[in-house]
Amino acid sequence: MKQGRETAPHAAAAADVSHPAQQGLVQAFSVYVDTIFVCTATGLMILFTNQYNVGQFDGAGQLVGYISEHIPGVNYTAFTQAAVSHHFPLIGNGFVAIALFFFAFTTVMAYYYYAEINLSYIFSNKVSPLVIWTLRVIFLSAVYFGSVKTAEMAWAIGDIGVGLMAYVNLIAILLMSKTALKVWQDYKQKRKNGEENPNFSAKALGIKNAEFWDEEK
Repeated sequence: MKQGRETAPHAAAAADVSHPAQQGLVQAFSVYVDTIFVCTATGLMILFTNQYNVGQFDGAGQLVGYISEHIPGVNYTAFTQAAVSHHFPLIGNGFVAIALFFFAFTTVMAYYYYAEINLSYIFSNKVSPLVIWTLRVIFLSAVYFGSVKTAEMAWAIGDIGVGLMAYVNLIAILLMSKTALKVWQDYKQKRKNGEENPNFSAKALGIKNAEFWDEEK
């Protein structure tokens, strides 16, 4: 369970650092912690406890049988819960349910924050209350819709959304790669010169539309 890295730039942009490369390093490391450590540990836990099923699907994506069925009647959304309960039968189900609740709650809060920040940027910090309340209604409607529909539909919609964000991020990475490399080289050079906490100047590097870094902190 994890938030996609496609949305991480919103949170990273709000960090208070002296040089943007510092937060970039933190975000790069978080990918390994999140994807490699947490997700790999979850997958291994499911495999080692044999709490999973391997389905066989037809050309239309419909389940027609099982190649391997270790836990009859349980679909993939409950594999983690079944794996934890395998070793902790008294508290496993409840622990995963509570953890999943807080994960879902904080994810919704984070995504709303991202959406409001995007609106603030689009409207140049002049978002009307009507637009904000419209966004809130849409979010609440989406939460209700996701809670009453099947898990398969929720995952399908999520996959579409994450896929779209991934394409946007790939385009942004290509467009900003030259600037990112320039910032990284500046950070490495200043650390090599003995600066423990390097300061950043967008103007000195010729980077436009980043006047914030040259303002008095």
